[in-house]
Parts: sequence; structure tokens; C-alpha cells
Amino acid sequence: MRCVLDGVPRNGRKWEIGKMAGDRATGPVVVTGVSTGIGRACAQNLIASGRRVFGSVRKEADAARLQAELGDGFTPLIFDVTDEAAASAAAEQVASALAGETLAGLVNNAGVAVSGPLMHIPLDELREQVEINVIAMVSVTQKFLPLLGARQGHEGPKGRIVNISSTSGRRAMPFLGPYSISKFGVEALSEALRRELMIYGVDVLVVAPGPIKTAIWEKAEQTDVERYAGTAFYEPLKKFQNMAVSMGGRGLPAEKVAAVIAEALFSASPKTRYRITPSTLQDVVVPSLLPTRMLDRIVAKTLGLLKK
Repeated sequence: MRCVLDGVPRNGRKWEIGKMAGDRATGPVVVTGVSTGIGRACAQNLIASGRRVFGSVRKEADAARLQAELGDGFTPLIFDVTDEAAASAAAEQVASALAGETLAGLVNNAGVAVSGPLMHIPLDELREQVEINVIAMVSVTQKFLPLLGARQGHEGPKGRIVNISSTSGRRAMPFLGPYSISKFGVEALSEALRRELMIYGVDVLVVAPGPIKTAIWEKAEQTDVERYAGTAFYEPLKKFQNMAVSMGGRGLPAEKVAAVIAEALFSASPKTRYRITPSTLQDVVVPSLLPTRMLDRIVAKTLGLLKK
């Protein structure tokens, strides 16, 4: 894959934004979940390149902090993506600020990661995982689509949607079942939506990161595995937790994902899906070449899940 870092392709040429994006070159972008990690890095990247960013956060304190850190190019939108009324109000706030201008992009980044054995995971946690990562993504997209140009009679420039998926959206690992269910859903909704929105000329793209250095790995370290003590999964879960924390420490910086998101938003010929991972060979190529049953056994043996 041609990975773009800090706005400069590997061939050394700087982007000629005007040629790449035409009227969308400096258009405003909405990014959800900007308080930390990929969302914050994305907002910072876009603002540094001269674009206005509307970013969603859930807390007033985060809004104030980011406003101070990111400057005048940033406008906070305070809402929870699962709150439809609040999302509608945020879309109205953006519409008022745009004064007829079209959004260049919507980056659906907000999400959470729930882990645990599917045999025992509380169903309310599974529902919350899907609600935040999938249903809310559809809801937010519906609210902002008219501002991207998806409306009858609109003849001006059209925006793009970038949905943040994961390498877990194509391959599911033990104890990440809830998260993978949601990310497989993101992949499906993105493909269906892209084909539906061709009628309006609004493109839908996917960015699928592997392990990235974000706060999500700190949360993995804090996950309470003790509630599964006494089950067959207790010891394997502890191994998995240690592996997850280690992977996070070796992950790519969020800024690299932010640069790929910018390419997806503004490239003249974007891919439909961008994958970014620390090791394509280890994370993608080898698993795809191994027979499924063999891969099952390797993973199970690594985590201590083979029947004794």
C-alpha cells in the first residue's frame, strides 16, 4: 500500500491539493470522537493543512481543551453519537456555520472496544458495542449527509465519508468478538452506503488501522478479567490482555492514520479501503495464506485455548 505520512507520499512529492480535490481542497470537515487518539490526530492534521474542522466530544472540558490546543480552525460539537437529538442539533449547528457551503468530508471515528468471551459477555455490553460503533455511525451519517451534498437539486461539490474500521473488521480474534462484530458491520454498511450514494455522487471510503498507539490500549490493560475467574477462559484472557497491551506499545502513531484519512478525503482517485498496520506481512499476508483450521490452532495454542 502507498502509505502517506504527514501529507507527503513515499515518492517524495508533496500533494498538489488544488489538483487533487478541486473545489473541495480547503472545505470544512466533521470528525467524530476527537478528544484523543486517531480523532484528535486527524483534526490536528486537517487544521494544519488549512481546513476548518468541526469535532465531536462528549465533555465540555474536552471541548475547551481542544479549542485551546487546536486554535481557531477548530469548532467543538458537544454531543454523544448515540444521542440522535443531540446529533441533529450538531448538524444544525454546522449547517448554520457553513451558511450554504458544502462539507468536504465526514470522518466517522467515534467508537469503543468491548472485549471478553462471547460465551459469557453480558448482552448489554454487546448491545452497547454495536450501538456505538455501528448504529450511531448510521445515525450521524444520516444527519450530516445533506450537508455533504446528498440532497435533491444540489449541483455543487460533493463531500466524502470516511468510516474508521479496523483490521478486526476482516478477521476476528478470540475475546475481540464484540469489537469485530461491530467492525465487520462498519465494513458492510460502508460498502452498501457507497453503492447507494452513487446516485448523489457522495463517495464512502474505509480506513482500517491495525494496532495504533492510542488510549484504547491503556483501557485494555484496565479491563477487569477477574469477573471471568472460574471459567475456562480466565487464564487465556490474561494472556490475551498482556498481548494486547504489548501490541499497543508497538503500534503505529495516530498521526500516520491521520495522514491516510487525509488522503482518503482529498485524493483525486481514492481507494475504497485503506489498510494501515505495523506489519502487513505478519498481520495480513501470513494469516491470509494459512488454511483457516491451521490458523485457528495457532491462535488457540498461543492463548491456551486448545482442549486438553
